[in-house]
Amino acid sequence: MAPRYGVPMRWDALFDDLAAQLAAAESQDRVAAVADLTRAEHATVLLTERLRAAPGPVTLELRDASAVTGEVREVAQEWALVVDGRRQHLVPLDAVVAVRGLGRHADPPRSSRSATLGLGHALRALQRDRRPVQVRTAAGSCSGWVARVGKDHLDLEPSPGSTHGARVVPWSALECVSEAETGYVPRRARGRGSRGSRDAVARRR
Repeated sequence: MAPRYGVPMRWDALFDDLAAQLAAAESQDRVAAVADLTRAEHATVLLTERLRAAPGPVTLELRDASAVTGEVREVAQEWALVVDGRRQHLVPLDAVVAVRGLGRHADPPRSSRSATLGLGHALRALQRDRRPVQVRTAAGSCSGWVARVGKDHLDLEPSPGSTHGARVVPWSALECVSEAETGYVPRRARGRGSRGSRDAVARRR
């Protein structure tokens, strides 16, 4: 009787082994498929989406070797607004060379409109705010008021309405635009009328 049942038993073992190999191959295929899907998903993630999902403070390293550290308050296609507890900083994303502190998650924009607000929209908001700012470029920092915002540049005046000493700064040169540290940028002295000019600026604020 043993020989008669030996063949089916060998076949059972053979097909069991074959089934195990197929199951292992399918498992490997599933793992590879998940890996491919994960890589494909990662390929669609934008830096702005990861900035929105930042779990805590981040550090934006800029082209001029400086850095801005703080909580990400707002992110659009071309800029990020970072708050360090004392001041707010508008950082053009073109000026960012590296980011520290990001997690692996990503958040889409709250609305398609907010995501497409360009750098010009943000700079014009600062112009309407009529508050002093500090503009940093690779050449250094300068303080004043954003007087005009063009298509690719801004005018920075040392005091509201004063063209003497005003600077025209291309957007491409911007590293960061921050709230002025003191909240007030004094008007340059102009003889006996300088004090009255400063008082006028203070009253406007």
